[in-house]
This record gives sequence, C-alpha cells and structure tokens, in this order.
Amino acid sequence: MSFEERKKLESVLAFHAAPTLMGLKCGSLPTLSAQDYNFNEISQLFADRYFGARIGARFINRCTHRTILYLYDKRLLDAVLSDKAAREFLSGYSYDILWNAEQCLDRLCERLYEKNFPHEIGIFLGYPLEDVKGFIANCGQHCKYCGTWKVYGDVEKAKQLFECYRQCRAKLCSELAHGRSLQVCVA
Repeated sequence: MSFEERKKLESVLAFHAAPTLMGLKCGSLPTLSAQDYNFNEISQLFADRYFGARIGARFINRCTHRTILYLYDKRLLDAVLSDKAAREFLSGYSYDILWNAEQCLDRLCERLYEKNFPHEIGIFLGYPLEDVKGFIANCGQHCKYCGTWKVYGDVEKAKQLFECYRQCRAKLCSELAHGRSLQVCVA
C-alpha cells in the first residue's frame, strides 16, 4: 500500500471510527469502496497489527463494489459481551451464552448474510441495550432522539456520548491534518 493510499484510508477510518480507535466505543462500521482500496492490503495491515493489538477488524458484506469493515476495540467488545443482560438478549438470536467475542462475531457475520438485517448489531457497536431493544420493538420508529443511533432510553446520556464522539472525531481528524499518522494516534 502506497503512502498516499494509507493516508486516505487513515482519513476515512479517523472520520468513521474515531471513537472506536480511541477506546471510547467498542465498534464501528466504515464502508470502503473496492475502487479506492485493496481489501487484501487492508487485511494485511490489521494482520500486522498496524493499529496495535487492541484493534481488530472483520470484513463483512464483501461484494465487488464495496465492503463494510467492522472495526472493533477488543477489550471494549469483551466488556460489552460480558454483560449478562446483553448475552441473554443475544441468545435470542442464536448466540451461545458461553461463546467468546470471536465466536459471537462469527455468528454476527453469518447473520449479516441472512435475509433479515440483524439489528442486534447495535450491541456490537456499543449502543445501549435499551436502545437496541427499542429499535427492534418499534421497527426503527418512535425514537425519543436520533443521533449516532436512535435513542429509546436515556436521551441526555446519549447526547453526551454523541458529543464526546463528535469531539473525538474532530480531534483525531485534526491530528491527521497536522501530519500525525493514525498509527501513532491510536497507539
């Protein structure tokens, strides 16, 4: 991957996944175009732990034109998936309560290829369980507030998180604009 290609990728990841890269959120879903990126080279970056051992990635919904990259903070995802209520909720979608995070991600990837979209993905993105359940129960309608996700529970707490995520994105993008590499910022 050329220097220019890496900088372009870093800019996209900083904008779409800053809270995950900076350890504030367990997962993000940036979409990458096959025209702009070589997915094998990106896979190799993550295999080489370019962003450190804390950050993992899964390519999902790969097609000829684009792919969704599930970028995740391993320790934060482990913490989310260790929550008893979250695991009980996921068990309703055939996630075994005893599975580790990687096994749960395998199941999520399977579910993404099924006919109906797996809205439990909100758990893997760090959304509050109450909001994930509310979204599913209301088919995405009647939320109290809409920001990074649709809020069905604590609006004020969600607004604070949204602002925190916005500031994180702005700071990380500013660091890149001033010549720092994403690898250095994330480390």
